Amino acid sequence: MSDPAVVETRADASAEELREELELTLRKLAEAHKMAALGRLSAGIVHEINTPIGSILSNNETIRRSIETLKKLVTVSQTDGQAMPQRAGVILDTLASLTDIDKLACERIYAVIRSLKTFARVNEGDLRKVDINEILLNTLKLSGCVFRRRVSVVTDFGELPEVECYPGLLNQAFLNLVVNAAQAIQGDGTVTVKTKTDGDFIEIAIADDGAGIPPDVRKRIFSAGFTTKPIGEGTGLGLALTREIIQDTHGGKIWFESELGSGTTFFMRLPIQQPRSQEQA
Repeated sequence: MSDPAVVETRADASAEELREELELTLRKLAEAHKMAALGRLSAGIVHEINTPIGSILSNNETIRRSIETLKKLVTVSQTDGQAMPQRAGVILDTLASLTDIDKLACERIYAVIRSLKTFARVNEGDLRKVDINEILLNTLKLSGCVFRRRVSVVTDFGELPEVECYPGLLNQAFLNLVVNAAQAIQGDGTVTVKTKTDGDFIEIAIADDGAGIPPDVRKRIFSAGFTTKPIGEGTGLGLALTREIIQDTHGGKIWFESELGSGTTFFMRLPIQQPRSQEQA
């Protein structure tokens, strides 16, 4: 007969191996979904960056030609011992205006790239305190590259304490919900994002004024592989991963309310400090 203790040890080892394999698979799925999300946003991101770059290049050519003309005017006036021509002053004003435009264009590019870099950093071991409102703003900047021409965004951010969390994972969860909200809107509409503090927790609400979720699919909305989107547009992983990130990883809660013809609101409740940190304190 087999020793029960040996059998139990083997069973524990097998269970541990299965758990590790499951965690690895989930991490790979999360990474794959993140890349899929970036892929869907890439066209909008490229356009968002390309437009200001085109402006900078155009301005640069104008500045180059203006400087050449200005040099000639200054040279002539110095040779003749005359005052600076009026045209030179006009050119200087034009150059100053173009540099202001270039500054705004560069700031626009920087904002998009900073948001993209923040989203790309998904480190599950990086537990730290962050400003959730800032994470949401970065998320809205990224999604705005695609949807802002038809979807307006309204924010109502409360004053929040820094929240201990895995920022990269929350970036992904928020982006999933914001993109879903925008995609739920046919034509023009509004996505509203609110935050507030409630005791030892913060609450986040992401709402759309789209068609709403049909009652017959609401029970399956967080199931892995389930999607109401057309083939090629949805992976069926977004809400399942979001639920795992909010509830399993952060010990929070996620739920939604929906009304046909009026829209859907997803609510998230996150602890300000993770329980494991409180135990170590």
